Amino acid sequence: MPRNIKLILAYDGHDFVGWQIQPERPTIQGTLLSAIEQLTGEKVLPQGSGRTDAGVHALAQVATFPLESPIPTANLTKALNDALPASIRILSALEMPPDFHARKSAIAKTYQFRIYREQICPPFLARYVYHHPFPLDEERMARTAALAVGEHDFTSFAAVDPEKKAPEKRKASESGDEAPEPNNVRTIYSSAWRRQGSELLYTVRGSGFLHHMVRNLVGTFLLIGKGTLTENDFTRILELRDRSAAAATAPASGLFLVSVEYPGESQP
Repeated sequence: MPRNIKLILAYDGHDFVGWQIQPERPTIQGTLLSAIEQLTGEKVLPQGSGRTDAGVHALAQVATFPLESPIPTANLTKALNDALPASIRILSALEMPPDFHARKSAIAKTYQFRIYREQICPPFLARYVYHHPFPLDEERMARTAALAVGEHDFTSFAAVDPEKKAPEKRKASESGDEAPEPNNVRTIYSSAWRRQGSELLYTVRGSGFLHHMVRNLVGTFLLIGKGTLTENDFTRILELRDRSAAAATAPASGLFLVSVEYPGESQP
């Protein structure tokens, strides 16, 4: 029976089109698959805790995959890092029980969005922040962020993905049933803005996140900071459950997957 390997990895997402493997395009999952195959001769598809989008970074993404090779996990970490580009680093490798799964076993995730507030953004930071030197009411943004805490339907902040709905609609029409409504209810445990030097940081921890959800929240908070929207508008947008009511999606460059939590681990 193959071992169940858990990897914790960090990556600079700037030069990748996201986590999920795509033909002829650079992805984190595809690059990791190639490195594992190069090292062990086994072609396995690592399953991530979630699919980060093009340009999004990770400080501690989690992936699992089955492995027949007896190579020790300590050696696996070193060997994979030798095979991977410098933009992807394996932080640790562990052997887990057979039922552990990077995505299905996760109980919470934390994301952070970084906004650089000075007039000139250093070139060495440009790919890791959203540069916004214009006036913002940061205190109003902080107050509004707290309104996201709790269990809500976040449809207003979910990406509209017609290509994802198409297979469901085809399956429903073939069976004569109505297409299932997506479950966009998520629980947010903490949601806060804070200043750290020249950067304004948004940190959010929740049970899970919809596609583009964090970046859509940030885009809306920015409009509140500019005075285009009010704190009451945020509550109204949340209750509308209509993506067109919220703001445009914030750029991917400022977003980081910070951590993924699992049962039995110490929680923050």
